[in-house]
Amino acid sequence: MSCAQNLTFELWSSFMPRRKEIANTVGTDLYSLQIYPEGFHADFNPMVEFEKWAAVEVADLSAIPEGMEVLELPAGLYAVFIYKGTPENAGSFFNYIFSQWLPASGYVLDNRPHFELLGEKYSHGDPASVEEVWVPVK
Repeated sequence: MSCAQNLTFELWSSFMPRRKEIANTVGTDLYSLQIYPEGFHADFNPMVEFEKWAAVEVADLSAIPEGMEVLELPAGLYAVFIYKGTPENAGSFFNYIFSQWLPASGYVLDNRPHFELLGEKYSHGDPASVEEVWVPVK
């Protein structure tokens, strides 16, 4: 998908009814994960496509349901931010991370997946919803 053609709702609508098919889940947290092409944030263009995943953590890979795929998250350092609000209002939050915080931090963006941890304080569409935003850095 791209930012201009956001298919997040469709992705989660297809994932959530099937999540109980996944054996060996670890906890109840959900993960919204993005794999961006190199340079995506440096020269942002809302038409550039990237991969987006709806995911859960599993203890082992022995029983992956048909039609689902495995993604192993590479190890590395992450900067973690807390976002409170709805997805529609997150633009300025992400703009701050990439245009202000990152350049002043001493870190550079690493080319690994970005993700949001949607834990017990997450409630889709609720302005009081809280999620963790994990940005790969080095």
